[in-house]
Order: sequence, then C-alpha cells, then structure tokens
Amino acid sequence: MDDRQTLVSGSDVRSKLCLELERGARPRDRVGQKAFRRVILRIPREDPLHWLAAQSSTDRFYWSGRSETDAVAGIGRVVAVEGESSVDYLSMRRDVRNILDRAPAGVRLFGGVRFGKRTTSDCDWEGFPSYRLVLPRFELRTLDHSSLLICNIHADESALGTALQSEIDALSVPADSLPGLPQTLSRRDEPEHRDWVRDIEWALEAFSSTTLAKVVLARKARFEFDANLDPFALMVQLLGATPNCYHFLFSHGYGTFLGASPERLFRQDGRRIQSEAIAGTGARGITDGDDDALGNELLHSEKDQREHEYVRQSVKEALTDLTRMLHVDTTATDMKLAVGRHLLSRVEGVLKPGVDAFDLLRSLHPTPAVGGYPYQEAIDVIEHLEPFDRGWYAGPVGWIGRDSAEFAVGIRSGRIVRNRLDLFSGAGIVCGSDPELEWHEVEQKIGDFLRVLSP
Repeated sequence: MDDRQTLVSGSDVRSKLCLELERGARPRDRVGQKAFRRVILRIPREDPLHWLAAQSSTDRFYWSGRSETDAVAGIGRVVAVEGESSVDYLSMRRDVRNILDRAPAGVRLFGGVRFGKRTTSDCDWEGFPSYRLVLPRFELRTLDHSSLLICNIHADESALGTALQSEIDALSVPADSLPGLPQTLSRRDEPEHRDWVRDIEWALEAFSSTTLAKVVLARKARFEFDANLDPFALMVQLLGATPNCYHFLFSHGYGTFLGASPERLFRQDGRRIQSEAIAGTGARGITDGDDDALGNELLHSEKDQREHEYVRQSVKEALTDLTRMLHVDTTATDMKLAVGRHLLSRVEGVLKPGVDAFDLLRSLHPTPAVGGYPYQEAIDVIEHLEPFDRGWYAGPVGWIGRDSAEFAVGIRSGRIVRNRLDLFSGAGIVCGSDPELEWHEVEQKIGDFLRVLSP
C-alpha cells in the first residue's frame, strides 16, 4: 500500500489518522506544493446509489463499468481540474498530473468532457463546463460483504483527525428506499419529425455533392413531470434495465447528467489499451429464432457494415501513431443489449513510450460513431443542423489515474433539471439512410429510459 494511504477498520479515525501523520512526513512532491493523502475505512456494506442519494453535497457522482463490481460513488471535491471555454488537453494534462504526482497511486479523478467546441448558450448545462475532472472528498466502493469509505485529504490540514471525524459523522444514513418516479405530463422533440426528415434529406444530398460520407444527427426529447425527478431513483432503475453497460451520473447542484452507455472510448492499463468501434444498429427478437434472424440481418446489412467501417477505420487511424502494436478486428460481431444490438469491432494495442490518456482523448474523441466522417465536415454539419447544444452528451465520461484510465462515450444519456428530463440520442446517417427508420432507431435508443419511466 502507498505510504500516503491508510486502511482503518471502524468509524473512529481520529487517533489512528493523527498517528499516521506523525509517523510519516508531510510529503511535498514539488517545491511549495502539498501532497494529498487518503484514509480508507472499512464499513458495513452500503448500496452506493442509496448512500449517494442521502448526502447533501453539491457535487455527487456515480460510475460503474460494464460490471457493477467496480462501482464507485463520490461526493464533494478536494480539488478539480476544469475549463470553461474550450478543451485544452495540454492544460488538462499538466493540471491532472500535478495532482496525481502528489497523491497515492490508487487515486482517480472522475468527470467528463463536452462533445464539441461550441460555447454553450444553454443554461441547463450550467455546472457542466468544457471539461471537469474531480478528486472527491469521499468515495464509497462496495465489496461483497462490506464497503470502503475513502477520504481524500490534504496532507497537512489543520486539526485533521477531529475535522475529518466530524465530516464522517455528518454523512447521512441512507434510507431503505428511494422515491418513486413521477408521472409524465408532456413530451417535446427537437427537432420535430418534419424537421428531422428535412435535415436527413439535406445530409443525403450533401453526400453526393461534398466529401461528407457520414454524419451522426441527434435528437433531444424533453419530458416534463408532475414533480421533481430524483436522479438516483432513476439510475437504480436503469441499472436493472441496462446490463453490460457503463453507468454514470454527475450532479453539480443545478442539474444532473446520467446515462447507460454501451460504448467504450478506451481503457488504459499501463501501456496496454483497449478500444472498440461500435456502429450499425438492429433490433432484438422476441423468440430465439427471431433474435438469431435479426442478428444475421444486421451482420449482412450493406448499409450498416458501411457505417461501421467508417468508425473502425477512424479508430485505427487515430491509434496507429500512438501505439507500437495494434490489433483491430477485421470482421464485426453482434453486440447484444437488453433491447437492440450493434456491430462491434474490438481494438487492442500497446502504447508507445510517452503516450498517455490525454493523447488518447484528443485523438479518439469524437469518433465517427457520434460525430461522422470526415471529422471536421461532420462536426460543421452537426453545428449547422442540430437545434440544441449537446453539452456532455456524446462526450467522454469516466476516470483517470496515474497509469490507468477508462472513458465511455456519454450516449444513451439524459439531463435532469428539477422536473425536466432531456433525453439525447442519435443515428448515423450515410448514403441510403431512410429518415423514418432513423427516427425509429433513435426512439429505440431512448427506450431504456422510457421503459423505466412508464412501467
């Protein structure tokens, strides 16, 4: 265990923590800069979302990979790295490294990056800047029979043992149940069906007269309810309805961004990297025979295979110069979800020396799975046609540590502001796309939310 972290059993940390600080020096990894430490307490098992819902902190988040065994909930912030105007990966790298170099090896910062460069005028994205990565004050990680409460601290906080004990004592005890979901009053789509058809027809014409080959157009469906929508209750329902997905929730006071994404942007473990190309969408069948037939239909769909190839080639091009070994599946497989399926090609590689997670973010985001191909032409079309700001929708969400990171693509997602829920989802438009079929594809993709909102 890193000498800047301590595992304590029970809830009384005061004497043990003070002893640890006296025994260890107050490390300053860089001149004039204070180190971070953390104390890890083993406590009775708590459900992360129930625990998170009970806390009053302005900053709250939840993250789990495709397996809930790595779920983590967090509140508060010790320090944050963020930018308001544009995504500056060099500044992000400098500021994050400055934190991680002065922290225990297991420390992670959690957060996200917005989709595009356009400055938002949408006040509902207040609290979600161009990028934000947060070292939380408290994290809760659940094991089989217990939980770990992780307290991130500055190494020389005054009266640390007493102050930290008071903060722990002030944490709220989770309720046995979460609120029910309110009733839907109204729904409005942007763009409306007529404008959606017009936009796709515009894109189809552009394919024959420009270099544009694919563009991902999104819709926003706004729902209003008869009471405020509890984001943690909604996420609990999504967990059960969307297995084998990334689940994320970031709440910053005014609003909450949450989702259940099937798509990995990348996973880094030391020098090893995993990514994937996901594009091409089909339905699931009611019977096994129907399901097999629909899977076979997707695998042999010329239009979907062409859409998928743009993504696969783009990911390969983005990673070739960053890796010394790279394998990309040449044949797509059938990725089955609870509802719907996608074409999937897996990507694995070994990074070149000096390449890190920030290089991967800059090179991979956004992939043609959420933007289009060629990149700049597609982004220009999106900004011209879409009547709303994507904000963090379709941007990277996840975590970053000293030598590891994992980011999902923030699709199949929504934004909650009091009694409103905006659901975002898109469809890849290529030559041969049908506006009606693409409308229904987006409807299918927001279906995970719709099913739990209308049981």
